[in-house]
Amino acid sequence: MFALYKKELSTFFSSLTGYLIIIVFLVFTGLMLWVFRSSFNILDYKYAGLDGLFLLGPFLYLFLIPAITMRMLAEEKRTGTLELLLTKPLSELTIIMSKFLAGLTLVVISLLPTLVYYWSVYLLGDPVGNIDTGSVIGSYIGLVLLGAAFISIGIFASSLTSNQIVAFVIAALLCAFCYLGFDSLYQLTQGGFALLLRSLGLQQHYESISRGVVDTRDVVYFLSVIALFLMLTRMVLQSRKWKR
Repeated sequence: MFALYKKELSTFFSSLTGYLIIIVFLVFTGLMLWVFRSSFNILDYKYAGLDGLFLLGPFLYLFLIPAITMRMLAEEKRTGTLELLLTKPLSELTIIMSKFLAGLTLVVISLLPTLVYYWSVYLLGDPVGNIDTGSVIGSYIGLVLLGAAFISIGIFASSLTSNQIVAFVIAALLCAFCYLGFDSLYQLTQGGFALLLRSLGLQQHYESISRGVVDTRDVVYFLSVIALFLMLTRMVLQSRKWKR
């Protein structure tokens, strides 16, 4: 699996894809947090925190992560290399996990430079260090878990088609529904069922972790979503054998 992981990661950085994803994420968040006058601007907000980053992050990942995952299996299917991989002594889960870990690594790499934002706010605080570090750590953990969930959804979407554009659209729609859809349904319904609907969405659990309290229930929820979509992807790959 490690060889496949390295191959997938090198594929990202041997083309513009990996660099472009990281650059777009950093440039957009940097402009919104430090340059453009908006509610996200740290200097205008006059509060020592990184709330703007963690509000923008999920919406950027709604588009950037499907761009990462759209070619993972769709391109393999189009070129026929997926069939070659499946003939080797590799399980479907090994192939899927190598791609998932490569995508997750790219997400983590995109977040690492934003630690400069934390250090800047830390120094700008009055007094110095006047920032809720626990909340920031929780938000980073939440953003990584959310990115991992989006990657699993994107890989599933990529397994459904051999067309990268179609895979991107499916992944973006599924990610948007899983993050925003249940919260929207919650606002349209009432009673206990409404609360149940909201608890099924990614947004509530992400916001819960972002408060700085890493509840095991939220972590288990994210891991369950990731496992669900990875298992669905495995079923899609196995269905190719059933057809034959």
